Amino acid sequence: MTQPNDETIARQVNMLPMSTLAAKLNIDYDHIYRYGHHKAKINAAEVFKQPGRHGKLILVTAINPTPAGEGKTTVTIGLADALRRLGKEAVVAMREPSLGPVFGIKGGAAGGGHAQVVPMEDINLHFTGDIHAIGAANNLLAALLDNHIYHGNALDIDPKKVKWRRALDMNDRQLRHIISGAGNHSDGVLRPDGFDITVASEIMAILCLAEDLNDLKQRLGQIIVAYSRSGAPVYAHQLKAAGALAALLKEAIHPNLVQTLEGTPALVHGGPFANIAHGCNSVLATRLALHLGEFVVTEAGFGADLGAEKFCNIKCRKAGLKPAAAVLVATVRALKYNGGAAKNQLATENLDALQKGLPNLLRHIRNLREGFGLPLVVAINRFASDSEAEIQLIQAACAQHSVAAVLTDVWGQGGAGGTDLASTLLHTIDNSANNFRLSYDNSDSMAAKINKIATRIYGAAKVSFTPQALADMDKLAEIGLGHLPVCMAKTQYSFSDDATQLGAPSGFTLHVRAVEVAAGAGFAIALCGNIMRMPGLPKTPAAENIDIDEHGQIHGLF
Repeated sequence: MTQPNDETIARQVNMLPMSTLAAKLNIDYDHIYRYGHHKAKINAAEVFKQPGRHGKLILVTAINPTPAGEGKTTVTIGLADALRRLGKEAVVAMREPSLGPVFGIKGGAAGGGHAQVVPMEDINLHFTGDIHAIGAANNLLAALLDNHIYHGNALDIDPKKVKWRRALDMNDRQLRHIISGAGNHSDGVLRPDGFDITVASEIMAILCLAEDLNDLKQRLGQIIVAYSRSGAPVYAHQLKAAGALAALLKEAIHPNLVQTLEGTPALVHGGPFANIAHGCNSVLATRLALHLGEFVVTEAGFGADLGAEKFCNIKCRKAGLKPAAAVLVATVRALKYNGGAAKNQLATENLDALQKGLPNLLRHIRNLREGFGLPLVVAINRFASDSEAEIQLIQAACAQHSVAAVLTDVWGQGGAGGTDLASTLLHTIDNSANNFRLSYDNSDSMAAKINKIATRIYGAAKVSFTPQALADMDKLAEIGLGHLPVCMAKTQYSFSDDATQLGAPSGFTLHVRAVEVAAGAGFAIALCGNIMRMPGLPKTPAAENIDIDEHGQIHGLF
């Protein structure tokens, strides 16, 4: 019998009204702004005034992603549902999907099976308009910058040293590198230009790290948009842009409230990519969830070498957060792929390939437990094709490292399929030392920070900096920004900067080609290998399988 797909499962559930959902969190109904029947924004400033819970923060992360899929978001949602089944007041805090992956290679990003956040179609498409607002603010700043240059250029901006790019929330490789201002003199100044995907915009990072609207506006003003001909940084506040940008984001800064299929409250807010940005939902939503819930289950993008590393070294550092534990998601299929099994052979038992792929999981375990000092549980996200021998092999390998590996089936059973994981997690939190720590000090040089991440987290032997990267770091030190934490931008598919190096490569050289700055967000960005901030569509985009019928029902969005 054919199993129902995500959209069929989601449509069979009667969603709770927003008044009921708000009551679950003890939120005054006057402090939410409804967007239809099943979406709302929360006035965090008002809610923070009421007594809080001081909840415990659970980070869900994963092994390096593969075409086989890992199901990190699905486990995040299912774990929160499972904790609720065990009598814990759990809340989900996760990111908003970007339209680029939805129509590109990934499809929807609201979980799957019986562990989803709903309304699934809304969340995967326009939701409450947050990402559109960020794109509008990004492009307003670009327009103000070019307009300043056109009308006399009082700040003496060097058109070839403009750092601010335009943004579009779509995978469009054609726009990575363009020439803008072509045409007549009245059409602007001719200069090199380009687009990033909106979720990679510094404004997205700022929204996700800002404490409130005032902090948001101050950070927006600190964006470095260009350099003058004399080499001085030019800030957004010098273009008198911060107020207008903040006005566009007035609603977007409020966390979004939706629910899981089982009625667990979910705060879905912000959505930067973890391979090219810091990859975490907003600090405001996380803090609000901790204020309202006993346990908060959040996720960080891609593998733990990217998302979890930035969650700890950037988000926790800046927001003063301390996770209670981590859950590391792995699948038999993905580990076999890491061990060399072909994609079309992943449903066949292959203990040899699994054994060869296990080092990827074990390195992530080491990083989370020894590198960041976190209590840890491995969640084996079960697929029907997994054999008992394969599952036992993973559990035995984890046991050798004193880590529990719990079989989980939240896709098929919802929260009921995650209660063993939830119980093990609670036991681990109560009976394990939490020695949470960061990978580097603020006082370390930029090069030292990059070296520590590369050698301690990735397994690199050394880092190679291009002359451009060295000059970039010298410039940051010169303008007083050498103290910033570093956001590593590299492929998500490997610990290295080479996507083909699967498993747990070691002894390699990490190549850093440039170091940019997101001064408003408060971090530097190390560009490694050939990573780009505007993805392209695959040969067969997911968009080709998405349709809408005469009744307005969307199909293929999963």
